[in-house]
Amino acid sequence: MAVPVRNVVVIGGGVCGLATAHRLVRAGLPVTLLESSDQLGGLGTFFPSRGRWVERFYHCVMPTDDALLGLLDEVGLRESIGWQRTTMGMVVEGRHHSFNSALDLLRFRPLSLVDRVRFGVVSLLLRRLGKGEDLDRLRTEDWLRGLYGDAVWTTLLAPMFGAKFGSAFGDVPALYLWQRLGRESNDSVRGYPVGGYKSVIDALRASIEDRGGVVRTSAPVARLETAGDRVFVTLADGSVVEADHAVSTVPLPALREIADSSLAARLPEVRLRYQGVVNALFFLRKPLSGHYWAPVLRSGTDFDGVIEMSALSGTEPYDGRHLVYVMRYTDRESALYREDPDAIASRWTSQLLDLYPGVEPADVDEVRVFKAPFVEPVYPLGYLTDRPAVEVPGTRLLLATTAHVYPNVTSWNSSVELANAVTDRLLRTARRPTPQEIDAWSAESAR
Repeated sequence: MAVPVRNVVVIGGGVCGLATAHRLVRAGLPVTLLESSDQLGGLGTFFPSRGRWVERFYHCVMPTDDALLGLLDEVGLRESIGWQRTTMGMVVEGRHHSFNSALDLLRFRPLSLVDRVRFGVVSLLLRRLGKGEDLDRLRTEDWLRGLYGDAVWTTLLAPMFGAKFGSAFGDVPALYLWQRLGRESNDSVRGYPVGGYKSVIDALRASIEDRGGVVRTSAPVARLETAGDRVFVTLADGSVVEADHAVSTVPLPALREIADSSLAARLPEVRLRYQGVVNALFFLRKPLSGHYWAPVLRSGTDFDGVIEMSALSGTEPYDGRHLVYVMRYTDRESALYREDPDAIASRWTSQLLDLYPGVEPADVDEVRVFKAPFVEPVYPLGYLTDRPAVEVPGTRLLLATTAHVYPNVTSWNSSVELANAVTDRLLRTARRPTPQEIDAWSAESAR
């Protein structure tokens, strides 16, 4: 039997937290959302440049992102997505290659002709080849090396997976790649919302607040504890938010730091390694190659990927400039992650200009460097079995973190899917309070 809920507290104001709060208030539940920083959005946060708002980290919408598109529809933004056919490049040992068609593949000299043909055939069949396999317990390296051969694995795939997952790249379950292929479906079409991702964040906040929800930024949680059928959230300023239920979207390592000893003992035992990211944004007066995405392999750079965002979004959002994201996934304890942002900006500017000789120093208008510590969990083999439940036993706490999205790839879409699943579970046991119940609670608190 569903019971009335006085308050649900959502910890974390990224897209998962916002989607969770949005769905709960639409169901009539009172919600308080707490975000530790001064901005909502998580990896979708932004900064001002020339009177415009620009995302610190790159994002796009895929045509297969049904959960995200459904959410955008609910806040009136689905039609704001501008769809664009994009292209892919590949930089290997400093040489630039287009990587979009059969003809491009046949011209791709880093592989022998036999390996080029094998690469093309296997890539077309890869989703079908994975059906019926226990990919969760099969190493990516074993699966892909067996299908593509040693040369393709060593020349292309190992560097690309190493860039994403670090030294453990070969041990990542092959299921991760299989799911990623399902999301992208070999489709070069991508989308970007008019007004950028800030428009999405603003629309979700408005949806929550218009229905009576409370959204608090600059509200870091110092302590989280549960007792019986109540949850108590102590903020850094000493104030306490009391709730019937809580949903935490913060990474598990961060949650363990704020949980009291009793709650910490109930949290999932799984301890994942996380890749952070160092992301440099270049505002340029001319484009680089026009390719939306280009892995950079063995080319003497610290970064290993280039995203020409303007190939998707155009230049209008950036006051006529071309926006390029250059990134490196790395552990948050690494020397690169700890390095001074100005030093990274200077070195990566030099490396980018060396990599694209057609761009001069005068073409670089502005450079910004941003970092995020918990971006990509490194899932171990067999994680489907070890993946933690979203419910913390014996408490009113639900979890909605990147540790729970597997086997889906980490994305805004998978975050919204997880938010939908968690709110569905909560709504099965909770309901909107009646006016009489609200009056009774008010009278009780006044005594």
